[in-house]
Amino acid sequence: MYGGTAEEERRRSRSAAAAAGIARAAGEETQVGREEDGGEALLSCSYTPLLDIMQDCDFLTELVQQIEFCLDYTLSVVLDRASDKLATIRKERRKNIDMLESLLRDTSTKIFQGGGIDSPVVTKRRSRMCVGVKASHKHLVPGGIVLSSSGSGATYFMEPRDAIRLNNMEVKLSGDERAEELAILGLLTSSIADSEMKIRHLMGKILELDLACARGSYALWINAVRPAFTDRDSDTQLNPNSECSVFIEGIQHPLLLEQSLSMVKESTGVGKGQLSDEHLVSPMPIPLDMQVRNDTRIIVISGPNTGGKTATMKTLGLASLMSKAGMFFPAKGTPRLPWFDQVLADIGDHQSLEHSLSTFSGHISRLRKIVQVVSKDSLVLIDEIGSGTDPSEGVALSTSILKYLASRLNLAIVTTHYADLSRLKAVDDRFENAAMEFCLETLQPTYRILWGSTGNSNALSIAKSIGFDQKVLARAQEWVEKLLPDKQKERQGLLYGSLLDERKLLESQANEAASVLSDVERLYNEIRSEADDLDSRVAALRATESEKVQQELKFVKSQMDQIIKNFESQLKNSELEQHNSLMRKAEAATASLAATHQPTDFTFGDEENESSYVPEIGDKVYVEGLGGGSMASVVETLGEDGSCMVQYGKIKGRTPKRSAAEANQDGNVSFGPVVQTSKNTVDLRGMRVAEASHELQMAIDGCRSYQVLFVVHGMGTGAVKECALGILRNHPRVAKFEDESPLNYGCTVAYIE
Repeated sequence: MYGGTAEEERRRSRSAAAAAGIARAAGEETQVGREEDGGEALLSCSYTPLLDIMQDCDFLTELVQQIEFCLDYTLSVVLDRASDKLATIRKERRKNIDMLESLLRDTSTKIFQGGGIDSPVVTKRRSRMCVGVKASHKHLVPGGIVLSSSGSGATYFMEPRDAIRLNNMEVKLSGDERAEELAILGLLTSSIADSEMKIRHLMGKILELDLACARGSYALWINAVRPAFTDRDSDTQLNPNSECSVFIEGIQHPLLLEQSLSMVKESTGVGKGQLSDEHLVSPMPIPLDMQVRNDTRIIVISGPNTGGKTATMKTLGLASLMSKAGMFFPAKGTPRLPWFDQVLADIGDHQSLEHSLSTFSGHISRLRKIVQVVSKDSLVLIDEIGSGTDPSEGVALSTSILKYLASRLNLAIVTTHYADLSRLKAVDDRFENAAMEFCLETLQPTYRILWGSTGNSNALSIAKSIGFDQKVLARAQEWVEKLLPDKQKERQGLLYGSLLDERKLLESQANEAASVLSDVERLYNEIRSEADDLDSRVAALRATESEKVQQELKFVKSQMDQIIKNFESQLKNSELEQHNSLMRKAEAATASLAATHQPTDFTFGDEENESSYVPEIGDKVYVEGLGGGSMASVVETLGEDGSCMVQYGKIKGRTPKRSAAEANQDGNVSFGPVVQTSKNTVDLRGMRVAEASHELQMAIDGCRSYQVLFVVHGMGTGAVKECALGILRNHPRVAKFEDESPLNYGCTVAYIE
């Protein structure tokens, strides 16, 4: 009748009920008590780079609400509210189970009272509820069915006759419940499958975000810094150390540092880049300084065994790989190194019985592969190059390989005990030497790298430090003295002594420079403090002077009003002669007032040029009487009394030459010495270009005339600096500006008209 079997119809009805339940879940406003999703919580934070990762993600909120409405994922069960049919089935099943358990408890109690069991037992066998009874007393369960027995056969597990119907109902309802749950899960699975691409995209973004957080957490743990990549071919490097392709100060081997940090307890501040000297930890790795010139291609590191040659080489290799992976590494300042497209290494002993490789053949096999795949942007690391064979042949082969690589890679670092390889620097500028320092007093390596030096293996000293037989060592020393020519011994002694003297001199100069720098910084801070104090005093003085001027103006105005009133009252009844007399008195009174209340430091024009300058018609002059040194035009030449007629807008008036001064035609502005303070400084560091442009425009517009503005743009990538210089170069109020100097890097001084 329905176009299918009864079983298919039942499946259809279950699916329809499940779909109705899920649809109802989507339409209802259900408050789900759960924590915010990690991605959605991220969107409310201020971590802009991390926010950008998740910006275009669909968090599938509706799908999550459907699943949470239907499932309790903490208990892995389907909830009753998932569909009406499931709720009805479970309600009937609970009612049936209650009836079944009550019946079986009563039956088991009767069996116990009849001596058919030691204690009442209600259990489940073959998915049906039953009671336990002794085999000899099974007559106490009339009409019952034996479902199972104990191992000894002494106890039967029987289903009472009255429980058969209830057990059958339990089996049916249990099956219906499972079928309905599967239908609900199937629909949810279909919804998830429909969002497969979105889920995969979201999982990829979550993985990217987790990786970024892991890198940040690791950098914080080891107190790492952000590296910068250099370009050998660029001539526009802004860094003062741009002549170095590799410039890294205080780098520590990351893996060795991890071993030390792992022994520090959480109470010492691990995770915040802090360590406590009060706790016993493994020795921290010695920081290394690496400075490689742009024209260097091969670095030959020599020195004693266990002196740190291989660790130094590995440190740069790890730093390169960490930088390419977007990781920070433990160093000081801003490390700079090239982008190496591949890091090729031959480190360790590669002998293999299975592949018939000795130490030397394994070494040569790897060198052959390196030579085949190396590129002009590669970093090559070779440990103990040419070892494992006759020294003369090893030196010859190593020299040939290194000269071949020097023109085909970016940088190679090799370690060796062959002195001949250290001499390649004398004939080829592409080579550089470095040595691991060894203290002859303690017979221990210091693990410090000495650039430009060659080191000895110090094999006998190391053997002595580990307790080797003294007789054997004495005999070995005799052989060394016989094999080493006298001139070479003398030359090595002189060279080592000169290097020690030069090192002491450089350390002394560095200490003196640090002391001078400290004094300069202290003096600079004092000057800044005094300048700030001077600004506040000038502001207070100006406020006081302004108040005094206002009081003087009020007093003069009142006196002038009184003189005018007296003059007008006398003028009404005066004749011509009296009129002229009153005019002369008024002028005398006005002049007296002006002389009385004129400030002592007030001058008219430039008195040095007063006698030499003769105003001509059309000249622009400053008339201080107009207020603030306003500029007017000369319309009549000097009269007999030395005055001239000037025009200011529509107003004309005669003024003595002493109150006018010629305007500067070329517009040059004179500025006096200025001290940088917080009020005349605009700091653009850390801003984006648009934000920095707006801040600089506001700062220029807010400057007074003839003010000096200090524009701090930093060094960085140069984008903010270029923006600032462009604004200063084109702004109409900027008379001129001075570029940064060696004493004031990152700051440009602008002079405002």
